Amino acid sequence: MADNSSERPSKKKCSGADCRNYAGSLQCPTCLKIGMQETYFCSQDCFKRNWNQHKTLHTATGFYNPFPTYSFTGSIRPVYPLSARRAVPKSIMRPDYAETAVPKRRPVLNSTKVDILDTEGQEAMRKVSRLAREVLDIVASEIRPGITTDYLDEVCHQACIERNSYPSPLNYNYFPKSICTSPNEVICHGIPDQRTLLDSDIINLDVSLYHEGYHADLNETYYVGDRAKADPDSVRVVETTRECLNEAIKHVKPGMPIRKFGNIIEKYAKSRNCNVVRTWGGHGINTLFHGPPYVPHYSNNKAVGVCKPGMTFTIEPILALGKYRDVTWPDNWTNTTVDGKRAAQFEHTVLVTETGVEVLTSRDENSPGGPIPMPTTENGTGKGDLHNQDAV
Repeated sequence: MADNSSERPSKKKCSGADCRNYAGSLQCPTCLKIGMQETYFCSQDCFKRNWNQHKTLHTATGFYNPFPTYSFTGSIRPVYPLSARRAVPKSIMRPDYAETAVPKRRPVLNSTKVDILDTEGQEAMRKVSRLAREVLDIVASEIRPGITTDYLDEVCHQACIERNSYPSPLNYNYFPKSICTSPNEVICHGIPDQRTLLDSDIINLDVSLYHEGYHADLNETYYVGDRAKADPDSVRVVETTRECLNEAIKHVKPGMPIRKFGNIIEKYAKSRNCNVVRTWGGHGINTLFHGPPYVPHYSNNKAVGVCKPGMTFTIEPILALGKYRDVTWPDNWTNTTVDGKRAAQFEHTVLVTETGVEVLTSRDENSPGGPIPMPTTENGTGKGDLHNQDAV
């Protein structure tokens, strides 16, 4: 995971949910008492305007920031303690890392040795993918201002158990939860905790399931409340990312070089003045959570291999409003934009067929979320985009 401290901004960003300014020296006194020492505001008026939402971060006794000296790039902070690890009934089939945290098989992702599933394997992938979509939709339906990401983890975990499935992230390389929740500037792998969602947040929910020996993986980014839907920059990055995934999937067919998906995605992203995060890519998935092929989302990459009938893999572009570089929190999981600007991600698990593609984790007519109109643009950017920096 990249962590280039030289790319961190020298100025602190205001902690106001609706503010894009740099902060002054004003700090929330309550945050200081509970260890959240990096919450700065640009003015007293901004602090007062955001108080009703901001105070939800410290309404319960005992909440704290476990990394008080870390230089966060944006306004999101971890709110601990984490809840206890959720139990999985012994009757549910587990992946090989469930107890040890370390997968027994670690294939080289950038390899041409890709699993080709037979009819039975393809049907197993259809089943687990349908279950994963059900779980994501259940969790997404609970999104609203005032709930915690830990609550979303609880909902996800229970929905997996009810489907006789193991939540794939749980204890995968020591990840402590059953879902990844990534708000605002968090690119991916956010750990559910006691932070409450605010009206104006965007949040990515990344759900992965293990059922009867097969994994499925999908994620979407959602708007929290009407204020998020009214923010041109948030809408631009979310809807552009959604459309980048759709454009890439249109080109999945036998013979399509894996490397070319990045060209399609980056061209579309740049047309909307967004930048592709390069650290993370799509991956093969079936009996292994992560395997070849590796699917970069940026142009001129060196990915190997071509699409073949029977392959199952994910495409999961991440776009940022600012620079594409990223940093990782001291929890060794939470990955954020280097400049604190917002990012969005969408992911599907797909099956290459003889004639094209089958989207195994596709939405149905009742799925929560979905696209909303893009904001009015001027010169390719949203009218609210006043602080976008050049990509590095």
